[in-house]
Amino acid sequence: MKIIPAIDLRQGRCVRLLKGDFDKETEYSSNPVEIGRQFSQLDVSDLHIVDLDGALTGTQGNRHIVAELVGDSGLDVQVGGGIRSRDDVSAWLGKGVSRCVVGSLAVREPDLVMAWLDEFGPDAIVVALDVRLEAGSRPMLTTQGWTEESDMSLWECLDEFGKAGIRHLLCTDVLRDGTLTGPNFDLYVEILNRYPSLQLQASGGVRNIDDLELLRELGVPAAISGKALLDGRITAEEIGAFQRSE
Repeated sequence: MKIIPAIDLRQGRCVRLLKGDFDKETEYSSNPVEIGRQFSQLDVSDLHIVDLDGALTGTQGNRHIVAELVGDSGLDVQVGGGIRSRDDVSAWLGKGVSRCVVGSLAVREPDLVMAWLDEFGPDAIVVALDVRLEAGSRPMLTTQGWTEESDMSLWECLDEFGKAGIRHLLCTDVLRDGTLTGPNFDLYVEILNRYPSLQLQASGGVRNIDDLELLRELGVPAAISGKALLDGRITAEEIGAFQRSE
């Protein structure tokens, strides 16, 4: 299983939000490029970058920092937040980004994103679906940087994208994101049971290496970790041992 470190950018800083709330922000560094360099020293191959300003407004205000991270880290980088057009996708792929992460647009204009899957190939696009899952309810999608709720469920959306050949899915349980309360294991098991061919990236709530071990045992192909890595709850030594035990 891949461990994918995450860097969330807001106004040029590396930050984390609590449960996707822009009013509950923790700043970790005013130098995100240095954070990227630290992550590149880990035994990982990928890096996940989110432009939170882009996710909220549709305007990628951290573009220059993302470009520097792509060029400096030496990792396979996937970028999301504010990708709204075919030209955005083409430009990022042309600058060395491995995968473009598309979230809100996949919910609002699925036909457009399906066309990108066809044009650029399923390995170039990660469909990012953020869900709010109250106890006993269906996983309902949220958009616009988690600020708007959709009337579409995760399953309805994935049924449609399955027909279009989706390969990479990033699924975040918003109510667990940044909380260090543990991933929503049941949700990810159900996703894999329904759509076993997906390259699922689990996101939200990872608190320690034990969570990653359990995700691997459940067959999850990849997991994104931000806060746990930034807080030192998952160490370089633990990641190295985890990768060697594959």
